[in-house]
Amino acid sequence: MKKNIVRALQRCAAAGAVVLAAISLQPTSSSAATPPVVGGTRAAQGEFPFMVRLSMGCGGALYTKQIVLTAAHCVSGSGNNTSITATAGVVDLQSSSAIKVKSTKVLQAPGYNGTGKDWALIKLAKPIDLPTLKIADTKAYDNGTFTVAGWGAAREGGGQQRYLLKAQVPFVSDAGCKQAYPELVAGEEICAGFQQGGVDTCQGDSGGPMFRKDNNNAWIQVGIVSWGEGCARPDYPGVYTEVSTFASAIKSAAARL
Repeated sequence: MKKNIVRALQRCAAAGAVVLAAISLQPTSSSAATPPVVGGTRAAQGEFPFMVRLSMGCGGALYTKQIVLTAAHCVSGSGNNTSITATAGVVDLQSSSAIKVKSTKVLQAPGYNGTGKDWALIKLAKPIDLPTLKIADTKAYDNGTFTVAGWGAAREGGGQQRYLLKAQVPFVSDAGCKQAYPELVAGEEICAGFQQGGVDTCQGDSGGPMFRKDNNNAWIQVGIVSWGEGCARPDYPGVYTEVSTFASAIKSAAARL
């Protein structure tokens, strides 16, 4: 029973938004002169050029210049789909410089049923000429300190934000994460967060990337924002799709698109 309740708290905008979890993002109605961010900082223009905002209220990252990697729970299935708008190239969603491109197709992870396998690909109508984010294809980077970024809620139950925020969260072992979430699918999910809470992703951050630097000092994606108990609560880390587990399937799916 608890599993169904927790999974309902997946970090899509419809449920709330991913609180860079507590990366308190400012309300969309705020002016450019905003108060300090709690638990995180505003990303600089061009800092994470691969970040994408999706119109259904999720995040994503450019896997290729024409394909966005996001969460399976952000989409309603596979097939032709022209209803999604991807916004890229800006940290301010209201910027006149924003690049907006419609979707053409969606591929949801085969076998996705609400538990694990939380990844999906969205093909765009045309390429976006921005840097892409490579994905980890080994578990070598599934540790250390990760960066998360998104336009999700700045507090549990809060609204979507106008400006992209960023924060860092430490890896949490499967054993440690299972203390909070016995239902964790350890082979398909990876956890990150502080024991004391305060920094996390939240509703609206779903589908966005969790990433770190690789051995060549380049960004590499290790996770996809998936779900969690509330946002930034003590002893409840964020749960992310473990990208390395699905790297081969993602590559094959992208080729089919």
